[in-house]
Amino acid sequence: MYHYNDKEFVHTKDLAMYVIGGKYKIALIWALLQQPVLRLSEIHRLLPAINQRMIIRQLRELERDQIITRQVYPVVPPKVDYRLTEIGLSLRPIVEEICQWGDQYWATVEGASDSTLPDEAT
Repeated sequence: MYHYNDKEFVHTKDLAMYVIGGKYKIALIWALLQQPVLRLSEIHRLLPAINQRMIIRQLRELERDQIITRQVYPVVPPKVDYRLTEIGLSLRPIVEEICQWGDQYWATVEGASDSTLPDEAT
């Protein structure tokens, strides 16, 4: 049994899914792999389908789990940026594999759905 963040996990795979398995966490990690330092507005621009409140929630969880760091600058107006930690950077091959799998899956599913669509001409 593994204990982390007041939770119990039977296996480390469960812990891994807890840390990176949020709805938008992979997308956020991917964005930070593309551009190593991003502000909230830049993240929102890269991922417009995600509302800002959800982005902030997911960023806080990633920060709690030491996947990203949040840098606050002592200026007015406040400036905050996000970057991956060494632990977060170690996710690069995993995120790249997930993206490749997604591309392959989409090609398979898209091809399968195209071949099963009814003929609209009839």
